Amino acid sequence: MLRLNPVLDELGSYPFTRLAAAKRAVADRGVELVDFGIGEPREETPEFIRRALADGIDRVSLYPTAEGLPELREAIAAWTARRFGARLDPATEVVPTLGSKEAVFHLAQVVAGERVVVTAPGYPVPERGARFAGKEVVRVAMPPDLDALDLDGVAILWLNYPNNPTGATAPEGLYERAAQLAREHGFVLASDEAYSELYFGVPPRSALELQDRRNVLVFNTLSKRSSMPGYRAGFAAGDPELIAALKRYRPNVGVAPQHMVQRAAIAAWNDEEHVEEVRGVYRAKRDVVLPALEACGLRHAGGDATFFLWLAVPGGDDEAFAMDLLEHGVVCAPGSFFGHEGAGHVRFALVPTVAQCERAADVLSRWRAARR
Repeated sequence: MLRLNPVLDELGSYPFTRLAAAKRAVADRGVELVDFGIGEPREETPEFIRRALADGIDRVSLYPTAEGLPELREAIAAWTARRFGARLDPATEVVPTLGSKEAVFHLAQVVAGERVVVTAPGYPVPERGARFAGKEVVRVAMPPDLDALDLDGVAILWLNYPNNPTGATAPEGLYERAAQLAREHGFVLASDEAYSELYFGVPPRSALELQDRRNVLVFNTLSKRSSMPGYRAGFAAGDPELIAALKRYRPNVGVAPQHMVQRAAIAAWNDEEHVEEVRGVYRAKRDVVLPALEACGLRHAGGDATFFLWLAVPGGDDEAFAMDLLEHGVVCAPGSFFGHEGAGHVRFALVPTVAQCERAADVLSRWRAARR
């Protein structure tokens, strides 16, 4: 009899798989959808990045190494210096990754300890990676009360700012205190900063700004910053001891980015003009969608970063609200998809085009009028 890892059954269906099935059923009835559900950027990847990818194709294709191209590590280190004032040694403090999702998932297999602390509501991958690694998961409300945590046996404390799904940015002093506790108790402070470059106010901080980065590991990606989700190009950076451990682990799982993708990533990390344009596009979408949602009685309950809108639902039944909107052609994610802490909220990912956002605003206006 075939036996599978029991964690697969314990986890249940990935929540967005259920949403995809509901979308198909509505679309099959002829409803045209504007999809704010999944946070997958749909903006055109800049032409200079696509050209760098094509020019980077080698006549002879070799396996990429786990430590990545030196030029890419240098480009990442140069970007962290410009953006955060963080001086990283490209040889010992940076490793390119296949996007950031796989690196986030795999970290629990690299670090010793029995428990992994994750903040909620939040991105599900750190928790799922911990469970597949056989570790206990401890969920704490966001922002975490660090001094109230039981840190015995903790392997990793995950922070995610700017936050998916809420858009919140890191409170003052959080990274400093978390890193201090990580050194005192011997765990890893892992900071998922995938949305650090999408913001509408003050530029978010990074854990890389810490003067003492022992026990600290930061993850970032080009998926959002440079509209490159399909390229799978990111990095992990921080404590040289942790980076060395990742370089030993990663050849076993075959997740080194292809050379042509790494060369495209070099071009992307070296340019800021296209990132400013990306932020402008998301700001335009936000300016269209947020007022329309607030007019429907939703309350903006999130922060001022990421391309997500986190809204409190009137009546509190987020799944019923999301399914009602879906029937009318507007797709969003119920907050409960991100853990029970997200119940009573919905998340809108501002990934449709500006024109589609304008159409969604019109649908919302008609939906609101019909409910009066």
